[in-house]
Amino acid sequence: MDFRYPVYKPYFTGKERDYVLDCIDSTWISSKGKYIGEFEGKFARYLEMPHALSVSNGTVALHLALQALGIGPGDEVLVPTLTYIASANAVTYTGAKVVFVDSDVDYWQIDINDARRRITPRTRAIMPVHLYGHACDMGAVLALAREHDLFVIEDCAEAIGTRYAGQLVGTFGHIGCFSFFGNKTITTGEGGMLVTRDSTIADRIARLKGQGLAKDREYWHDIVGYNYRMTNICAAIGSAQMEAIDEVLGRKRALAATYSEALRGLPLELHREQQGTVHSYWMVTMLLDDPYHRDPLRSHLKLAGIETRPLFHPLHQMNMYLRPGESYAVADMIAPRGVNLPSYPDLSDGDVHEIAGSIRGYFEQVKGQ
Repeated sequence: MDFRYPVYKPYFTGKERDYVLDCIDSTWISSKGKYIGEFEGKFARYLEMPHALSVSNGTVALHLALQALGIGPGDEVLVPTLTYIASANAVTYTGAKVVFVDSDVDYWQIDINDARRRITPRTRAIMPVHLYGHACDMGAVLALAREHDLFVIEDCAEAIGTRYAGQLVGTFGHIGCFSFFGNKTITTGEGGMLVTRDSTIADRIARLKGQGLAKDREYWHDIVGYNYRMTNICAAIGSAQMEAIDEVLGRKRALAATYSEALRGLPLELHREQQGTVHSYWMVTMLLDDPYHRDPLRSHLKLAGIETRPLFHPLHQMNMYLRPGESYAVADMIAPRGVNLPSYPDLSDGDVHEIAGSIRGYFEQVKGQ
């Protein structure tokens, strides 16, 4: 159905159309063309990173990161169970084992104490996921990684513009991975990016994403690679999007503040921002005090033309990743209480108050029954 207020929609500046038409006029529409380098350059400068490599989506960015670091059969990778399925699937593609980790109760990010308990001699990497635009405790992640000689792969699919201790996420670990799907803060339709400070890792990623092509011999492939390249058309959209990133991030933080004010006093809480971090609010997310109300509330909002999403299901509940006998109490407690609210940049304050009014109306109706 069409919603008056969808949970998300892209924010276009107008430059996207101009740049895409320029691609078509130039005939450079596949994985070569000027916008590939332009987009990668803008992204690298924004993050103040020496290397940014575009790919076809965020999932393959994670896969390439793991491959570039040599993760494979016999290895284990620590991944939060409360995340999107791509985080775990990318590990599985390599033949390595996903080791799930519970969440911290206050900010829903990877629980470092639980991660420490799950380390074995086979653990090679940790994948902090900056969930819904909030930063993980990267100081604690890096300390644990140094203690156990682990690679750090940051999953920043939902967190461009998020900061920890004044530094943008994606710049702390060995590799940072981003997504530009249509519902992300910055979009290319489909697309992803890897960033790293290590030139050797960057060279390896570049070869892997381009079918293992050798640098110095035309059409000679000396490793097994993948066709994970971004198209020039997608990069053109991304290049235009980067020109408005500060505007988009500012608007999303303003939306979260308006929601916070408009929903005050109801039996719920919004995703909080930890001191020392800057939340980019990919999605404005609320936790209901009582999980019983989540589905009825979502149905009530749907009838009012307001689209919502549930939080991700913990991955250890999925059939292919079942972990009988293992406990993830915090993730299991958070997930059934969570709702993502409409969070697109051109949502007005008046729209937010209307959405909040519908939420308030639901609880008044329940109270009157």
